[in-house]
Amino acid sequence: MNRRILEQQHSGTRSSRAGHGGKLDLQEYFPYRIAVLAEQVSLAVAQVYADRFELTRQEWRVLAALGGGSRMVAAQIGPATGLDKMQVSRALDGMEKRQLIVREEARGDRRKRPVRVTTAGAALFREIAPFALNREKELLAGLLPGELRQLDLLMSKISAAAQAITGGTSVDTKVIRPGAD
Repeated sequence: MNRRILEQQHSGTRSSRAGHGGKLDLQEYFPYRIAVLAEQVSLAVAQVYADRFELTRQEWRVLAALGGGSRMVAAQIGPATGLDKMQVSRALDGMEKRQLIVREEARGDRRKRPVRVTTAGAALFREIAPFALNREKELLAGLLPGELRQLDLLMSKISAAAQAITGGTSVDTKVIRPGAD
């Protein structure tokens, strides 16, 4: 679609919403729609690992963040996965009991203990990853290559706008690489 058509559609959408006296229609409200979409996608992906591998969504997110051999402290895991402190704590507790992760010793503050996957955790990640990637492929199968690029661009622009509004707050994906101490 060319830029002019997109601008016309976008401006038409804005004016049609403004024409309703500024009333909020939840079904058309972007933040609501994106939250619903995120939940739908999350549930579709959860079907891959929930029953077969007995992981919660939170545990999967932590495993995915650490699965490539990264180490992070708990405070980094939350922003990197979109989980709050309590969700991270519960996920880590459950994963530690199953020996999927280990919390390394750290001098001083317990909250700064690096977390890493164990051999079993890394193996589980490698086993799940192809299923997760296939589910991603299924979810995006209805989009043409140009639409995928456009989706990526639009997501980046919306993310940048949200960061600008919140004063630059963003998801922190910086991780501690093995041997980087």
